[in-house]
Amino acid sequence: MSDKDDSRVPPSFSDDPVLLPAPEPLVPAEPLPLNIFAAREGPAITPLVAPAPSFAEPSWRQLLAARPEEQPDGPEPATDTTIGTLGDEPMGGALREEPGVVHPTPDTESEGSAVALVPRQQPSVASRVGEELFAWLKTLASAAVYATLIVTFGFQVARVEGQSMAPTLADQDRLIVNKLAYRIGVPQVGDIVMLYYPLNPDKSFVKRVIAEEGDQIRIVDGRVYRNDVQINDTYVPTEFRSHDDYGPQVVPQGYYFVMGDHRNNSSDSRHWGFVPKKYIIGKVQLRWWPIPHALVF
Repeated sequence: MSDKDDSRVPPSFSDDPVLLPAPEPLVPAEPLPLNIFAAREGPAITPLVAPAPSFAEPSWRQLLAARPEEQPDGPEPATDTTIGTLGDEPMGGALREEPGVVHPTPDTESEGSAVALVPRQQPSVASRVGEELFAWLKTLASAAVYATLIVTFGFQVARVEGQSMAPTLADQDRLIVNKLAYRIGVPQVGDIVMLYYPLNPDKSFVKRVIAEEGDQIRIVDGRVYRNDVQINDTYVPTEFRSHDDYGPQVVPQGYYFVMGDHRNNSSDSRHWGFVPKKYIIGKVQLRWWPIPHALVF
C-alpha cells in the first residue's frame, strides 16, 4: 500500500485549539419609513385604502376574557327589531313571550267597555219534535220520488193472474219486469214480455213473443211455423197444445205476434191481432215469488 493512499485511513488532526476571528460589532440600521414611496422624490401619491377607524376593534380573545362589566367601549351594532334572531322563536311560530308582558286575547274587550254575556237559549221539546218530524217527512218524500222514478223508467213489480202462461208462470206469481231492456233494445223472439192489452190499454198481459216485424207466421193443427220453419216450443206440454189453424200472415213493421204458453187456454194475437211495440212495457226478468220457485228469465 502506498504512503499517499489515504482512502482507508483518515488523516490525523492536530489536537491544538483553533482560534476564530472576533465578530464585528453590530451597527443599528437606519429605520425605513412606513411609506417607502413618500421618501422618493416626486409628486405625492394618495393611498387607495381608506384610513383605519379611530377606535381599535377588540380581538375575539379579549371579548372572551372580558367580564360583563369590562366590555370594551364602542358603538353597539345595529339590530333589526322587526324580526327575532335565530333561536328567539320557532320557525313560523308565535313570538317568544317575555316575562311580565300580558298580551290581549280576542275574547277580552278594551278597557272601559263591558259586554253582558247572554245565555244561549235551548230549543224547546216541541221544536225538537217538529224538526225530527220534518226530517222524517223529507226522507219519506225522497223515497217516494226515487220509487216513482224506478217504477217509471227502471223496474216494475207485476203479478200474474190466470193460467195463460202455464206451466212457465202460474197464477199469483210475482215478477220483476225490466223496463229499461226495450228502451235501449228491441224485443226478441222467445222473450216473455209484459204488454198493454191492445183492445183495452188499461189492462196488461204477460205473453211470449213468437214473431217480430217482417216475419211470416202460420199455424197448422196447433204447430206454429215462422217463415215456414216450425219453432221449437218444447216448453209447451202436450196437454196444453191446441189444434187450431192460423194464417199465413206477415207481421207489419213496428208490431209483434205474441202467444201464451197454455195454447188452448190463452187469449193472444190469434184472437186480437198484432201488438204495437209501444204497447210492450218490458221484459219479464225474474220470478221472485214463490221463493222456492224463483227463476231468472
